[in-house]
Amino acid sequence: MASDTGSNMDREMILADFQACTGIDNIAEAITLLELNNWDLVAAINGVIPQENGILQRAAGGGGLKPEEGKPQEQQCSNFTSEGSQTSPFGDNSQAASTTPTAPPSRAASSSPPSSSSSSSAFCPVLPSRQIVERQPRMLNFHVEYRTRSVEVVLEDASTVGDIKQILETELQVPVSKMQLKGWKSGDVSDSTVLRSLHLPKNNSLYVLTPDIAPSATTSQSSVQQESLNQNYLLIISHREAQREYSLNFPATRTIQEVKRNISDLTNIPVRHQQWDGWPASASDDSMTLASSGISFPCHHLSVCRRSSPATALEPTEECTDVHMVSDSEGDDFEDASEFGVDESEIFGMGSSSCRKSPMMPENSENEGDALLHFTAEFSSRYGDCHPVFFIGSLEAASQEAFYGKARDRKLLAIYLHNDDSVLSNVFCSQMMCAESIVSYLSQNFITWAWDVTKEANKARLLTMCTRHFGSVVAQTIRTYKTDQFPLLLIVMGKRTSNEVLNVIQGNTTVDELMMRLMGAMEIFTAQQQEDIRDEDEREAREMVKREQDEAYRLSLEADRKKREAQEREEAEQVRQERIRKEQEEEREAIRLSLEQALPPEPNEEEGEPVSKLRIRTPSGEFLERRFLGSCKLQVLFDFVASKGYPSDEFKLLTTFPRRNITQLDPAWTLLEAKLFPQETLFLEAKE
Repeated sequence: MASDTGSNMDREMILADFQACTGIDNIAEAITLLELNNWDLVAAINGVIPQENGILQRAAGGGGLKPEEGKPQEQQCSNFTSEGSQTSPFGDNSQAASTTPTAPPSRAASSSPPSSSSSSSAFCPVLPSRQIVERQPRMLNFHVEYRTRSVEVVLEDASTVGDIKQILETELQVPVSKMQLKGWKSGDVSDSTVLRSLHLPKNNSLYVLTPDIAPSATTSQSSVQQESLNQNYLLIISHREAQREYSLNFPATRTIQEVKRNISDLTNIPVRHQQWDGWPASASDDSMTLASSGISFPCHHLSVCRRSSPATALEPTEECTDVHMVSDSEGDDFEDASEFGVDESEIFGMGSSSCRKSPMMPENSENEGDALLHFTAEFSSRYGDCHPVFFIGSLEAASQEAFYGKARDRKLLAIYLHNDDSVLSNVFCSQMMCAESIVSYLSQNFITWAWDVTKEANKARLLTMCTRHFGSVVAQTIRTYKTDQFPLLLIVMGKRTSNEVLNVIQGNTTVDELMMRLMGAMEIFTAQQQEDIRDEDEREAREMVKREQDEAYRLSLEADRKKREAQEREEAEQVRQERIRKEQEEEREAIRLSLEQALPPEPNEEEGEPVSKLRIRTPSGEFLERRFLGSCKLQVLFDFVASKGYPSDEFKLLTTFPRRNITQLDPAWTLLEAKLFPQETLFLEAKE
């Protein structure tokens, strides 16, 4: 085989193809795996990625695939549709127009004469490397709160609850034996529970309770909180329908969800069907403890009853429902049904699995989330825990999750429509929807939402939702499918203005064909997503520039405003100072005029009374001269000087020699007493 492979394919091409198919980037590891298989590409790929329906088989000529012996040509080629095939938007295989692709010489697949009953290509090319599924685990994010701390934990969905506790033990230094992990939507779970079985969303919030560990009382507030956690609450709960009253004691660490579960055991009312009165507005989350819920201490009154219109489950029947066989004209698709590994009784719903104790979904369920929880639980009980993670919520919420986030985070929406009356449902669910490759691919690239259309009421509700979200064309298309063509898998892609249904996959398919069509839809979505990412990046860049410009403009306006305000304040201060100065000048002028008018008249030298002639030098060098009677008081001299603009509180009046400060003398003295007679030269000096 090594010589045949070497003669037909260059080893570098084999290595490149092997890395492209398996996703192994380490060249040394890839070469080692190829050497273990003597450079046999197909054997190496089968060793790394086993196929669901047997291993890939080699053509006689070398590296290509050969048809599986014992199968009709059309079934073999249905597993490998060329990239040039044009498929109806709703998956009508009878109307598919196939074209013959040209395979590379090194990968040419052996062909057989085309069947007259098949419109598929006569050639069966090997799956391109892009169609091999790289099995990547689904990662779950947990935000865990413990008192004042919070821890982020990221784990694969194949991990257990105990693995989370082991990580928290390292981070929080709390022993696993004393740790209670709360906040699970499905109630308390054991440490051995696998996360995948809980059907969790990508992001989850949990909290840790440690009733056996008392927190360190760092503040008075923490002491009060610890004391409240040690208290017991008496809940007086009235069951209105049974007209009974229960008086129950609960510790403060008990959550509202646990109380509701206990009441469910007493009243036989499921938690999702309970309608409560009496909880305070602060008790908005069932994961809250009684201590933090805001209920009255030590006693609180509540009442509970069953919701007015609960979704009642159908009673289990002792006899199995008869399933009509399809006519000969409709049975062509099941000639080789044994290839799925199940017997005829299982395929046609005649085995024990056809005895359904309850429907996949309750009829006329008011809450879509409760209906999806029931669907997921029933699906797991029938077909096992290995199945796609069904989105729990309304179709609108699933569309929001898939289409309306960041462009890089968007996904395709896969809508699975189940019908228990179809003979294909059992095979499609057990062999297709539970295939590990399909589950992994859907979990990585799709938001999967499911609905049961077995009951007419549920089907009518689905058609209403589809009309509202995808238009009447999709709803009309679903109506055209007969019961035996179910189940259906609708692949929906969100666009800028509307949502587009890329494909409708019917139940009469194989794992390889289902994977091929999923990957084909993913290629279309990836091209659209890359365009959306570029547009979003450009839009964010424009918005960033606009925000920066707006911020710069705002800062400029702010600076101009502050500058203008400062200028206005400065001008206002100048006006105020000018007004004060004018007022002071006017006041001084008024004082000066009053003093000038109050001065006694200047005496003549011829008068008989002694006259003193004073000469006063101002700071500017000018001289003031005046005659005063010798009997004049010094205050008259001071008033004269002040009337000339030199008040005594700002200037001092000095003699030349000896130097005396006249202003310090008693104003009541006369000029004679001050020795300013018969004449004297004085000068004015500003006070310091």
